[in-house]
Amino acid sequence: MDQRTAATAAGLDPATLHDVLRVAAAPDFDRWRDQVHRTGGCSDPVHLTGWSLAKDRTSGETLRRYSTEAEPGGRLRVACGNRRASRCPSCAHTYAGDTYHLIRAGLAGDESKAVPATVRDHPRVFATLTAPSFGAVHNRPDRGACRCGTRHPENDPGLGTALDPESYDYAGAVLFNNHAGQLWQRFTNRLRRELAARAGLTQRELKGALRVSYGKVAEFQKRGAIHFHAVIRLDGPDGPGTTPPSWATVRLLDDAIRAAAVHAYTTITVPAAGDQPRRRFQWGRQLDIRPVKAFGDGSDITEQAVAAYVAKYATKAAESTGSLDRRIGNREVLDLLDVADHPRRLIEACLDLAPLYPDRKLTAWAHMLGFRGHFSTKSRRYSTTLGALRQIRADYRAAQEHVDADPDTVLVLASWQYAGHGHTPGEAALAATISRGIQLNRQTAREALRDQLAPEATEGAAA
Repeated sequence: MDQRTAATAAGLDPATLHDVLRVAAAPDFDRWRDQVHRTGGCSDPVHLTGWSLAKDRTSGETLRRYSTEAEPGGRLRVACGNRRASRCPSCAHTYAGDTYHLIRAGLAGDESKAVPATVRDHPRVFATLTAPSFGAVHNRPDRGACRCGTRHPENDPGLGTALDPESYDYAGAVLFNNHAGQLWQRFTNRLRRELAARAGLTQRELKGALRVSYGKVAEFQKRGAIHFHAVIRLDGPDGPGTTPPSWATVRLLDDAIRAAAVHAYTTITVPAAGDQPRRRFQWGRQLDIRPVKAFGDGSDITEQAVAAYVAKYATKAAESTGSLDRRIGNREVLDLLDVADHPRRLIEACLDLAPLYPDRKLTAWAHMLGFRGHFSTKSRRYSTTLGALRQIRADYRAAQEHVDADPDTVLVLASWQYAGHGHTPGEAALAATISRGIQLNRQTAREALRDQLAPEATEGAAA
């Protein structure tokens, strides 16, 4: 079989297949494969050159020495850490897993993450705050057909696009996205005031009796408007380890959220500029609040389900609406990449509005349809942090390699330089294979665990 035939059989072009063979035949291939496997099959690893040296602080003895000179190509490859599934599925999987554990720890408790299991008894809800309307769009109502007269299938690319693009407020949509983070901050401030009012307390007295904790994630609706999903929990004054007062109930929390979402304080005013009128933004009328139930009570809004839902959207962004997953250098990119009409108009609105609102950095965030906030955020005492979870992973790897990293006894010296990123075409094909293998192993492990737990769950239900 010649190279062209082999490339066709493998689904690769001849040049890529030639590069695959080059990489696989290299004498240091095994070490390259180990590096890529340690990144989880990262599709765009960062390349580093340099060295590290560990010494005993007391004796000065060298405990270990490492240099990238002996690595393939003289480089160490580390995971890019990109949370976007469209950019790096491997790193996005890790990010989603961390987000899942972060959110679930705040719901079910996790002693290893300094969150006691008693948080399950605290009032907690899963709330969704949406954007207001900027014009009629194609949708799938529960009853009847869309206003266009069509019953759209679930995967119809036209869903979320404007019924009348000429009258749709694209400028208002991107300005709302751009200010959504500030609107959330105003909502959380007002929520505390609403809780205090319902308890008959002042703001200062509330701090001595209650703490509001939350973890939230942003999601783009198909129409390109941002909305937030949030787990909101009431704790005692010192956080999750303390019990909230008896009057702090789920019903009181629900009522306070609804009042805070529509209050005049929870409003962002955008001044008039150029041909743009003065605008006042509030949350949309669709406000969904559901109590979070403990695992196994038959509810759809369980701790696991909520954590999985939040984790799912933590790795997605505006590209799910047909937009782009990276910054836009100029308008010509929209033609080159054949961006659909609705997201294109939203992106163009960002570019058109940028000179009118220079402090809002709309050009830099045009690919995000104006949204410039963090996709996943939490209050300080909700649960653990993503940094802490990464450190746990790093400590585990160090323990596997029998590396003593105690800063009290070990002095670590290091020098690292950035040396590029990414893969050659052949490396990319091999890394994708490694990534698929890792995913298959994870899936097999999950299925084995589910099969193992299924009989126990059945016996428990029967009992």
